[in-house]
Amino acid sequence: MASLALVTGSLALTPASPAGAHTTDRRSQTVISGDARFQVLSPTLIRTEYSPGGHFADQDTHNVIGRDDFRPTRFTKRISHGWLTIDTGAATVRYRVGSGPFDHDNLLVRLTAGRQPVTAAPWAGLGTPECAAGVLCEAEDLALAGMSVATDHRDFTGTGFAAGFEGTGSALTFAATPATAGTRQLSVRYANSTGGDGQNVSRTLTVTVDGAAAGTLTLPPTANWDTWSLASVPVDLTAGRHQIALVRTPSDSGNVNIDSLALLGTGEAYPAPVPPSPQPCAFGTLCEAEAGALTGGAKSADDHNGYAGDGFLAGLERTDAGVALTVTGVPAAGDYRVQLRYANGQAGSQPVQSRTVSVTANDGPAVTATLAPTSGWDFWRTQQVTVNLRAGTNTVALGCPTESSCHVNVDTVAVTARTAPLLAPHAPLGGYRRGLDGVNGGARTYAGLLFQDGWSLLDDSASHTSADHQDGYVFAYGQDYRRALRELSTLTGPTKLLPKWAYGVWYSEYYDRTAAEFTDIVNRFRAEGVPLDVLVVDTDFKAPDRWNGWSIDETRFPDWNAFASSLRKQGIRTGLNIHPSILGSDPAFPRAQEIAKGRLQRTGCNSGPDCYVFDFGDADQLKAYFWLHDQMNADVDFWWLDWCCDGSRSSRTDITGDTLINKEYADRTGFAFSRAYGSLQAGGYGNPGPVPTGPWADKRTTLHFTGDTISNWETLRFTVGYTPAESAATGLAAVSHDIGGHTGGLQEPGSEPGSTKLPDDLYARWVQAGTFQPIDRLHSNHSDRLPWQYGEAAQASAKKFLNLRKKLQPYTYAAAAEATRTGTPITRAMYLAYPQEQEAYAFAGSQYLYGPDLLVAPVTTPGTTASTTVWFPPGSTWTDYFTGKKYRGGTTAAITTTLDTMPVFVRSGAERPA
Repeated sequence: MASLALVTGSLALTPASPAGAHTTDRRSQTVISGDARFQVLSPTLIRTEYSPGGHFADQDTHNVIGRDDFRPTRFTKRISHGWLTIDTGAATVRYRVGSGPFDHDNLLVRLTAGRQPVTAAPWAGLGTPECAAGVLCEAEDLALAGMSVATDHRDFTGTGFAAGFEGTGSALTFAATPATAGTRQLSVRYANSTGGDGQNVSRTLTVTVDGAAAGTLTLPPTANWDTWSLASVPVDLTAGRHQIALVRTPSDSGNVNIDSLALLGTGEAYPAPVPPSPQPCAFGTLCEAEAGALTGGAKSADDHNGYAGDGFLAGLERTDAGVALTVTGVPAAGDYRVQLRYANGQAGSQPVQSRTVSVTANDGPAVTATLAPTSGWDFWRTQQVTVNLRAGTNTVALGCPTESSCHVNVDTVAVTARTAPLLAPHAPLGGYRRGLDGVNGGARTYAGLLFQDGWSLLDDSASHTSADHQDGYVFAYGQDYRRALRELSTLTGPTKLLPKWAYGVWYSEYYDRTAAEFTDIVNRFRAEGVPLDVLVVDTDFKAPDRWNGWSIDETRFPDWNAFASSLRKQGIRTGLNIHPSILGSDPAFPRAQEIAKGRLQRTGCNSGPDCYVFDFGDADQLKAYFWLHDQMNADVDFWWLDWCCDGSRSSRTDITGDTLINKEYADRTGFAFSRAYGSLQAGGYGNPGPVPTGPWADKRTTLHFTGDTISNWETLRFTVGYTPAESAATGLAAVSHDIGGHTGGLQEPGSEPGSTKLPDDLYARWVQAGTFQPIDRLHSNHSDRLPWQYGEAAQASAKKFLNLRKKLQPYTYAAAAEATRTGTPITRAMYLAYPQEQEAYAFAGSQYLYGPDLLVAPVTTPGTTASTTVWFPPGSTWTDYFTGKKYRGGTTAAITTTLDTMPVFVRSGAERPA
């Protein structure tokens, strides 16, 4: 019989506290059932841990550092019918005693999200996916490490392919359970063309079985990246379950894409993909819209964010397009609600507009659902209509009655009683990426902490050395999203509070300038009456190589330290760009290689083939890396780590490369200014993917540099929603975009040789938006970002808003301090404050709260005059920051602005900042 141990006292039920405020005897909050352990950290946060032999972990990990900083929680436990139940009053965790590791059906969590009861299986889908013998398995559905799912080439099957194998340790893993021992063929559908290393050659990956090398898969070149071929390798397997992986080891060349694979018997043909069959939809439950019977071009898609399940229903673009769902279990004949969760953004060149969808039950008359716009394709609203159903099984169909109908995406459908609450799916709120490099109007993001149905699992298993060790923290916050962020801050550490100067005005530009030219720019800032707090110098200051030299070029900066000291006396802080590589010809290389004990690897980089990179996970190489910083003897306030392109990496598996190196920078200069959450090897420059250790530790150290975006209206629009979304997903408050974008897009001839400029209206609106971002950093790639480089109206607007940024600096710093203290970020997605309002989710892409009292809706459409639709949340009156006009809460209005103003509103009862 499984053992059960419990120690608990009669303790008050109180909320979690800020990190460091308490120390709890964790034994009093622990329940052990055999090899499973549960630790009640708060009424809404429970640790679930499984370790064979009961070898539980009590030490901190890189992610989790505040387990003992919660107030004690009162809870009850009982065992009934073989189930252990732990009840905190806010959440219930049930575990089937003696059932082994956590999976989809032996550990359940119950909670409420508003009026909606929710039952969740937090460990479902987190084990190694099973691939049955003889069945085609899509690579994107398997366990990926150091890679991401991509869709940027043609003719793949399923929803995408596994892209990359760019770094050592990248792996694709699945489980197989042959009934008998024998040799199988592991066959793979792949593409292999010219890789990032410039080669077009046969590539290799190592096949491992249960962690041991079992063969080498050789992948000859294909015609191009859109051409797929098959390759196979024999694998000897005993009967029973095995973990099989394709791994790029140090001896492999990787750089391939994998579409699918199959484990086949001798002579067995590679199987064809099997389209999914329609699934029934049970009354009173949420159903995936794309799981019905699709007609007329309707299809499953996953190219936007914020959806539940594996995708959403798309392709509703003509009159014969639609979906029919078989609804089962209707209790009695009568009227019921059909709930539709949908997104309605801009369809091609058509204007954003309300759309209609017909809802038909059986052979009855169609009911029209009018679906108002949402703030983009990543943002969703739930709407409901009434239909008449018979008892038992019914067919509910969605259709497009006219050519202008539909043009929406539908995520979920639910058929419920008329009195039922709107059902929230397990759909992510917000999302994150390592960077937005190359983003041109939108990008796939990855789920973090918050989900609309009120629960999530922070899986910290990758922090442990044993592959069998499960360690996850169940957050059961319901609709109290701010509580979830507060408890995340306590558990994993608070977001970094930067120095006050960091919340002022920044300027940098990838443009070759000397100290004298920068001095002229600083003086021009002062003459023009424009504030400047931070000056960052991009890569051209370096010698002997401008990309990765490790000396300061004295022809450009004869005395960097005197230059930096002069700026600091004027209240201006400085930072220098770093690319993590070094040429073999650099005078500092011999000593760096000596410190690294000869382990720096020659890989090639942007500066050519004789280029060496660092393994940050190797203590000696890390020491050499920072010795290179020290020997520059540069007086800087911080370093800007631009780990965009060079092949430096971390060999450690318990911590991401970004987390490791960013902590090292923070230990030296107070914070890191860098990309975050992964590493260059996890998907590369333009397609970063999530990593097993998650995005949880970076907020303690990092000002997140989001990378090199494309300069156009679409990207500006995307970043408006992205900043609060990233903070909601990760708890990291200090997010920094290139204000104006980085490169490409909409460019006109600039004011300096070799430079460009934005259209005046785009520049003015982007500077306005930057005023209400955590960090206001003007930056570009050889493109004008200074106000006096633009026309009269844009120049006046930019000067006005950069000065407003300076005036708002105390308010922004106070909001940043609140983020560190409570977990509530600087830029706050609308649903953090208004979780019960559907409009808070629908408008999350176009407006947000900046600190506690300002409602901001940046203009993201061209023209010297623009109209912006703003939703004013209930419970307050909102006063226009610039005009003083008041708007009643619970309403929407079209706000018209010229270049000298933008939609910003002050909550009633609050003082007008600045």
